[in-house]
Amino acid sequence: MTDATNHYAGPLLTRDMLDAMRAALAAGETTWEGSFDLGCSRDTVAIAENAWRWRGTNFAWPQNLKERTIHFHDGAGFVAAQRYATSLIKLVPTPWGAPTFEIDGIKMLPTAQTSPYADAQRKVALVAPRGKQVLDTCGGLGYFARACLEDGVAGIVSFEKNADVLWLRTLNPWSPDPASAQANGRLRLEHADVSARIAALPAESFDAILHDPPRFGIAGELYSQAFYDELARVLRPRGRLFHYVGTPNRKTSGRDVPGEVMRRLAKAGFKVERVLDGVFGSKGTSPRR
Repeated sequence: MTDATNHYAGPLLTRDMLDAMRAALAAGETTWEGSFDLGCSRDTVAIAENAWRWRGTNFAWPQNLKERTIHFHDGAGFVAAQRYATSLIKLVPTPWGAPTFEIDGIKMLPTAQTSPYADAQRKVALVAPRGKQVLDTCGGLGYFARACLEDGVAGIVSFEKNADVLWLRTLNPWSPDPASAQANGRLRLEHADVSARIAALPAESFDAILHDPPRFGIAGELYSQAFYDELARVLRPRGRLFHYVGTPNRKTSGRDVPGEVMRRLAKAGFKVERVLDGVFGSKGTSPRR
C-alpha cells in the first residue's frame, strides 16, 4: 500500500507489459526483461504458469489491466493508479517513460513531441536554479522540482493543493521524494493552495519562481494582478520567473490570455518576453541578463 507521505516501492504494470510477459510465457520463455518503474531501471523477472517473480516476491497474474493506465500492487492485487473524488485523476503512461496525469480525461502535461520530464528540464533551465532558492507554485507530479534538484538547487519550496495529485506522486518513480537522500532536505513539499499561502512567505526570499498553474478557466486567481504582485514581492531583485501559459485558442475563448499575463506581470515589475509555451521574466531587468 501507499499513502500521501511514503513512496511506493513495488512494481508498476501496464497492459502492454502484461501482454508482453504473457506472450513470452506462451513462447516457452522462463524469464522476461523490462522496466517495472516506468523506465527508471530494468529487471529480469521469472515467469511461470501460476505467477511471476520480481525482486524475490511472487505476484499472481492479473486477470486484466486497463489500457492507457498504470497499475500498482495494493497488497491484494494490481489496481489502477487513479482516484475519483470530484474529478477522475489518473497516472497515464507515455512512450517516454515519465508519465503524465489526467484530470477528467484532460492531459496535464505535454507528451506528443517529447517527454514531460524533458519538457520540464527545458523550462527549469531558463531560471538557472543551481545554488538558488526556488518557489514552485503548483507542484503537480514534481518534474520541475526534480529538474531543480538534479541541477543543484540550494532549496525549493513546492505547493500542491490537490491531495489526489500528491497521492499520484507517491506512485510515480519520476516524482521526487522529499525524504530521499537525493533531495537531502532541499525539497519542501506543502499540501496547500499557493494563492492562499503566498502572502505568508517572506519578501525577497526566492531567487527564482516556476509557475505552472492549471488553465485560466480553472484557476483564474493564479493569473490575477494580486497574485503576480505577490510573486514580485517574494522574488529578489533580478530574480527570474518562468510562467507556463500554454496556447489557449483566442478564437474560441475570446481572450488573449498570454497577452494578459504579460501585461499584468509587467505591471507587477517584471521585464517579460514569450519563451517556449509561456512567459519568461526577470524582476526589474531584461530577462536575458
